[in-house]
Amino acid sequence: MQTEFRLPALGADMDAGTIVEWHVAPGSRCKRGDVVAVVETDKGAIDVEVFVDGIVRELLVPPGTRVPVGTVLALLDTEAAATAPEKVQVPAETRAEERAAKAIAPRVKISPAARKRALEMHVDVASLRGTGPEGAITVADVERVGLTSQPSPAVAGEGAAGMRAAIAAAMSRSKREIPHYYLTTTVDVTPAVDWLAAHNAAVPVTGRLLLPVLLVKAVALACREHAGFSGFHRDGRYDESPVVHVGVAVALRGGGLVAPAIMDTADKPLAVLMEGFRDLVTRARAGRLRASELAASTIILTSLGEASVETVLPIIQPPQVAIVGAGVVAVRPWIVDGNIVPRHVLTLSLAADHRVTDGRLGAHFLARIAALLAAPAAL
Repeated sequence: MQTEFRLPALGADMDAGTIVEWHVAPGSRCKRGDVVAVVETDKGAIDVEVFVDGIVRELLVPPGTRVPVGTVLALLDTEAAATAPEKVQVPAETRAEERAAKAIAPRVKISPAARKRALEMHVDVASLRGTGPEGAITVADVERVGLTSQPSPAVAGEGAAGMRAAIAAAMSRSKREIPHYYLTTTVDVTPAVDWLAAHNAAVPVTGRLLLPVLLVKAVALACREHAGFSGFHRDGRYDESPVVHVGVAVALRGGGLVAPAIMDTADKPLAVLMEGFRDLVTRARAGRLRASELAASTIILTSLGEASVETVLPIIQPPQVAIVGAGVVAVRPWIVDGNIVPRHVLTLSLAADHRVTDGRLGAHFLARIAALLAAPAAL
């Protein structure tokens, strides 16, 4: 049976993408979840996975081609995959192409997008010093050298401008189509801060946790108990998600942001969530996210605590129906048992879709998050 592999929408603000490279060739066997291509979008280079088992019959879009969402990129044979041997011989010419590609930047850590840009600008990547994670070479590193040696108009900033345009389009659609309502509450997070301090003092540096991970878990558990905040509103109806995938807003070094999901958030222990959180942030800033991570979020948590912002009033990312914001943890005077004492407090905010829930339900949802943060050991 022949199946079409199409370019997925890697976010509500994406309408097209450029094929940077293929990780498969005609005759290759692939399994559900395998990364088969890298696609450049306004938010960076994204690893795109296949969602069926199959054998690649034909690649229809060559690298460097920009195509709209929904374009058929490749044809897969899913029936043959069930009976085909595990190893499929890759054509000799394909192996030669792969060897040639590897010869462009041996032993150099570089993103696919940066490698493509280096080829376009005739920059020797071996001479570059990477500024990305673990010294990886980024698009900005390539353009910094390339523009100095051979100036070309209107190249610098194009990526950032494209991302800003994409974000503007998505947020304009959100405010136009979604009837937002907003709620904020100030929460005493002293129990969470104290618990984190004790936990982190007793474990190696690699095992330490951050407050955002507790927030992620609390949001996920609250979504399980309160319907209407984790799911999607499409075609005039709301579909509650059976699992909670909390997206984490990550600011990118070149400007803009993405919100990849930590999958099955509610079911994971804090240590696993911390590991996933670090991994997502690292790969997001290196342009190495997967398509499924960008498309899977059922609700988003955005935090500006590191920027000392007290209150965040975020905008829902369609087709989701809610987003939680968190500000800075600050020491404030607080009344406890009739006495004024210093406490660590945090302002939580909720933007939700009035087509699905109302203010009273939203208030209960925020209250549940606060209650979960008051008992961090149970998270």
